[in-house]
Amino acid sequence: MKLVKEFLKLETSSGIFLGLAAILAIISKNTALQEYYDALISFPLCFSVLGLEFSKSLFVWVNDFLMAFFFLMIGLELKRELQEGHLKNFKDIMLPGIAALGGLIFPALIYISFTYYNPETLKGCAIPAATDIAFAMGVLALLGNRVPNALKICLLSLAIFDDIAAIIIIAAFYTNEISIFWSLLSIVPIFILALFNYNRVNKIAPYMVIGLVLWVCVLKSGIHATVAGILLGFFVPLKSSFDHTSPLKKLEHQLHPWVSFCILPIFAFFNAGVPLKDLSLSSLSHPIAAGIAIGLFLGKQAGVMLFSYCAVKLKICNLPVHTSLLQFYGMAIVTGIGFTMSLFIGALSFSHAEYQNVMKLGVVAGSTLSGILGYLVLLYSTRKPSIHSV
Repeated sequence: MKLVKEFLKLETSSGIFLGLAAILAIISKNTALQEYYDALISFPLCFSVLGLEFSKSLFVWVNDFLMAFFFLMIGLELKRELQEGHLKNFKDIMLPGIAALGGLIFPALIYISFTYYNPETLKGCAIPAATDIAFAMGVLALLGNRVPNALKICLLSLAIFDDIAAIIIIAAFYTNEISIFWSLLSIVPIFILALFNYNRVNKIAPYMVIGLVLWVCVLKSGIHATVAGILLGFFVPLKSSFDHTSPLKKLEHQLHPWVSFCILPIFAFFNAGVPLKDLSLSSLSHPIAAGIAIGLFLGKQAGVMLFSYCAVKLKICNLPVHTSLLQFYGMAIVTGIGFTMSLFIGALSFSHAEYQNVMKLGVVAGSTLSGILGYLVLLYSTRKPSIHSV
């Protein structure tokens, strides 16, 4: 439970950093700073290593390279939770797993209902299916011990399932033309990482070096490069071969502050710049914006609640202990905060500037509404613990 408490504490403050970075991006995009903001995100960064050319804008470097560290952290968290955490026991994962499934299906269906007539806009159907773990856990953490720990753990587990789904979606549907040569070549660093894991190599540096090679191979293969981060995370050993230290937990502990307070805010700054002068409230009626906003705000809570309610009524699983149905509903609303992952998938879905702008508007609107209403419902449904309570 100590690890969970530390995680929640970290996510509260990191959510604030994320919000400030997003606000700064919007301000920069809509003031005299716009010229500098646009120049920064489109600034070309080019270099060559061993005959390999790397030429991308800073925007692409942030989304392809820096975000690989975010996905590495997700891979580490997934492995730890599966081996010794809240996803270890099948009984404990039934409710968040079923709830996550509903929270994936309903938003996607709502988005499709708005965009089915246009194949270009239809590509964004996965955008409203994501949950931003930093913001979502931050909302619950703002309420302190008003919210039962079991409910916080349920939301954390649900968000992890969302991350797994997002990884599968990115790997399966957001790939360029596949290079057979680089795909086969990526097997070499994967094999080396497997050897490291089998022999319980405890030092982190060798994993990171080979992980960088894997990132290059995956990038050149046409598969989205962030998938390399997930793969690397699963090869870092949870237990040391000669003492009680954990290389995985050590790397996770070192990486988490950098991801939470540096990488994700940078990502938010580079991706959240919405030009408000070209938008109005009527812009929310655009099929992309409406599909995302309604999918996040209504689709997530409807899917999570309906699937969870049916599972509980069918006695497949139970609500988290010391949790009322209204509190669970408040958590379901909070899952509609899709900010980081929704923006990430949105950036992969659309290259057209107009589509990107209304996509960002839909993500911000749906996530904001979900955060505010979710907080109010949880605040209403929970009482402040007595100072005499243990």
